[in-house]
Amino acid sequence: MSLSFLRTLAAASLMLFGSFEVSVSADRQTCRTIRLSDPGWVDVAVTNALASVLLNGLGYTVEISTQSLPVGYEMLKSGKVDVFLGNWMPAQRRFVDGLTRDGAVEVLTRNLVGAKLTLAVPDYVAKMGVKDFADLQEHADAFDRKIYGIDVGAAVNENIEEMIGAGRFGLGDWEVIASSEQGMLSQVERAERKERAIVFIGWAPHPMNERFNMTYLSGGDAFFGERSGGAEVFTLARSGWTEMCPNAAAFFRKLVFDVGMENVLMGKILDGEEATSAASSWLKRNPAIVESWLDGITTLNGASGVHAVKTVLAQ
Repeated sequence: MSLSFLRTLAAASLMLFGSFEVSVSADRQTCRTIRLSDPGWVDVAVTNALASVLLNGLGYTVEISTQSLPVGYEMLKSGKVDVFLGNWMPAQRRFVDGLTRDGAVEVLTRNLVGAKLTLAVPDYVAKMGVKDFADLQEHADAFDRKIYGIDVGAAVNENIEEMIGAGRFGLGDWEVIASSEQGMLSQVERAERKERAIVFIGWAPHPMNERFNMTYLSGGDAFFGERSGGAEVFTLARSGWTEMCPNAAAFFRKLVFDVGMENVLMGKILDGEEATSAASSWLKRNPAIVESWLDGITTLNGASGVHAVKTVLAQ
């Protein structure tokens, strides 16, 4: 057959069968591997693990790229990452606004409500009179003018640096000590043993809320969001991916979490359990949630997604 004849036949098939068949075909051929981003945070390790176990049961392969948050967003923009489950808002607005303006990403769903992200202190520091951002400078020497943050380039660190640079709350000569999530929490643990003053980035969901007796500071809404750092988390996809992979995109739109669920799984991981193992065990114990997440979702080959995943989890 000539190439021109095959092109004519393909065009005729598209007109006859419609775009749905083409979309399913594209999903099967080009979406077998789904690439996720992980900035090295335990909460994203949890959500990535849950997604990976379910997607593997549906016949997909998942690749997770662990990069700093700015690099992860660049990879999403350039098409090297397909989906990111950790878009904390409003803390990451500066990243997302630019990508949205450029048409580089699509918001699939809000996957978590009731989250929180702002500065925190141990309860014994709060009893010293530090309960608001405006109280920090009065105790500057006790804090050694340091705020302990997470990884370099994290949006929340940049929010604090912007606050310091603007001289807000009299903190113009303070500094952010950037570290990893675990590095920061180790500093909190050491300070707590000696009841030394420390201010750090706190958030929920996270087992730190059970591990430490801590107080979230009020007064930072302009930098961390209303309701003393109230936050929501969204799932983002690179531009064009949802049209190419409609079944996988539908799966991510249904994949929503709650604070209690993430707290439990994050605790398992911090206690040393491997993320995928913790996720698999949790999914086996919660079949109703699995069914709700997979309602209407098929495997890569078009079979029942619920049946396929339940079969895999039962093994």
